Amino acid sequence: MTFVSQKVNSLPPYLFSVFHQKKKELEAQGIDVIDLGIGAPDLQTPSFIIDRLTEEVKKSAHHKYSPYSGIQEFKEAVARFYKNYHGVSLNPETEILTLIGSKEGLANLIRAVVDPGDSVLLPDPGYPVYQSAVHLAYGNSIRLPLDPFNGYTPMYEKLSQEEIQNTKVMLLNYPSNPTGATVEYRTFLEAFTFAKKHGLCLAHDAAYSLVTFGGYKAPSLLEVPGAKDIAVEFGSLSKSFNMTGWRIGYVAGSPELIRAMSIIKSNTDTSQFIPIQQAGATALNSDFSTVKENNHIYEERLESILHVLKELNIQAEKPRGTFFVWAKVPNGYSSQTFAEKLLNEAGVIVTPGHAFGKGGEGYFRLSLCVPTDRLNEAVQRMQALDWEVTND
Repeated sequence: MTFVSQKVNSLPPYLFSVFHQKKKELEAQGIDVIDLGIGAPDLQTPSFIIDRLTEEVKKSAHHKYSPYSGIQEFKEAVARFYKNYHGVSLNPETEILTLIGSKEGLANLIRAVVDPGDSVLLPDPGYPVYQSAVHLAYGNSIRLPLDPFNGYTPMYEKLSQEEIQNTKVMLLNYPSNPTGATVEYRTFLEAFTFAKKHGLCLAHDAAYSLVTFGGYKAPSLLEVPGAKDIAVEFGSLSKSFNMTGWRIGYVAGSPELIRAMSIIKSNTDTSQFIPIQQAGATALNSDFSTVKENNHIYEERLESILHVLKELNIQAEKPRGTFFVWAKVPNGYSSQTFAEKLLNEAGVIVTPGHAFGKGGEGYFRLSLCVPTDRLNEAVQRMQALDWEVTND
């Protein structure tokens, strides 16, 4: 007899938990493991953000419950960011909701709009948590194939009419995890037009929107006229301000969807600790100079790793966003066998592409979120391997 639901038992183990366990086992054997698998920034949270937190945490008034939708200061900071950065006007009261990180928000959106049996279009390749959220909401995941020859943009023509008819939500993610793909405004316009035509609500995971290179500026889905009628966009301070453990993010857009999510959240949690929200507001109200400094470091690491991959005849294009490298595995390897070779023979963890969906097979994802000296060490280990494939 088990007390655990079939829904939980049928959920595959969280990918990065599996890697973490394998890493612990190898380290227990005395093996020095370099983890290039997970996207957790190694850079410091800016001091001015920490200063705001330590100032506010000393005030006893801030140790009470937060308003369910988040404090006004944080929501106004989100609205100001959208106005200044994207030219989008938002009502902090009805069009913004504070989140305990965007991962929580994405799961709650699915719960708020999906009934058992409803389908959700998910990008393939894409972040595996999307599929987990749909599974736990008793929904069905439908692959939205992304075109690797056209910047990993959606291939709507690959969807059947039956798949579209049963779908309630479409989810996008740019800059993309895992591919690093970036898009221009027209991609969001096409997505909005498709969603409007077929009666879908639209969600965009913009967690990496500020992690960009080469002068590229990521557009917002909410820039599309009318988008707020059917769409929401998720943002996070985790990647841009190195605040992963702080768990602070937001969702903005459709008042109807925001209200539905707020109902879920008010019956589930009481928002984030007030001083963390205040520190988050300080981050969003800053001049973003620290974000630019971080991006410069990531770009230097990126150039270094791309040079080595080229020497190893591993194909990878320079992305304009995220801190990931999406590369083809060498001839003769699958995504899994390549990742296993790196782990077992070099003590280097990368994420096999198939973990991100059918469209990820034949690729691997490498994270730049380790100190530069450790990244260089990982590179040297990769160069020292014998890449010849045998038929034994």
